[in-house]
Amino acid sequence: MKPAPFAYHRARDAAGAARLLAELGDDAKVIAGGQSLVPMMNFRLARPGHLVDIGGLRELDYLRAESDGSLRIGALTTHHAVETAPDGVIGPGFRVLRDAMSWVGHLPIRTRGTVGGSIAHGDTTAEWCLLAVLLDAELTALGPHGRRVIPAAEFFHGFYTTALEPDEILVEITFPAPAPHAALTEFAERRGDFAIVSTAVSLDLGPAREVRGGRVALGGVAPAPVRSPEAEAVLAVGAAAGAEAELFTACTHAAAAAADPPHDANGSAAYRRTLIRTLVQDACEEAMTR
Repeated sequence: MKPAPFAYHRARDAAGAARLLAELGDDAKVIAGGQSLVPMMNFRLARPGHLVDIGGLRELDYLRAESDGSLRIGALTTHHAVETAPDGVIGPGFRVLRDAMSWVGHLPIRTRGTVGGSIAHGDTTAEWCLLAVLLDAELTALGPHGRRVIPAAEFFHGFYTTALEPDEILVEITFPAPAPHAALTEFAERRGDFAIVSTAVSLDLGPAREVRGGRVALGGVAPAPVRSPEAEAVLAVGAAAGAEAELFTACTHAAAAAADPPHDANGSAAYRRTLIRTLVQDACEEAMTR
């Protein structure tokens, strides 16, 4: 398959890309690694009249650990760059980000695909979208009128729909606080395929490694990645060290019972609830070992 005809524009800097988008209007799309947009164009699922290429903007390619404990990631940082980042940049507090990259497609995709591109694409099962929701990421958009910061909880609106305006580009992702006891897991029919269901858990552990609470995020069960307040309410009850098994089981059942997953060619709603129970359990147990 080949894409429909389009005009190609190469941005020289981030501000110039935003100006181009404002000039070209709703018929323009941003392209960076192209791992999401190009396949959609080839199948004629997307037919932009203009492509604004920001792939060469090195100003948006960085990983930076800040003194306040936060982690800043430039939108053009590749999945593989996160996967291979040294401990001095991604230490134990953000190990979940590095480990989650093994679930992203295959090596060629991770080498070309970008963090910002994945989040801006807004796939409900995408690993970066799920991590952003789980860890309360702050997403910085740049438009003709400057920058604005959008909380991850307000960014994802539905299937491939986000809070980005047509004349804005995503320039930075900030994870404000470390999550040393977090894990992400998912299920697909083949390794590297899009997940049918994905889950991520971040536990709050006390000094004796007792569970004091936590966060649970689900992908593939709604039009956008979502938190599970019902599962989190169970974790908030807490459990002493070594007595968390019953708590985790209750958490998985609460997450599955409260979810309203779709029924489609990839599986029924009941099947997805079974996956939720299994995957949340796995994520809880893995997070506990961190």
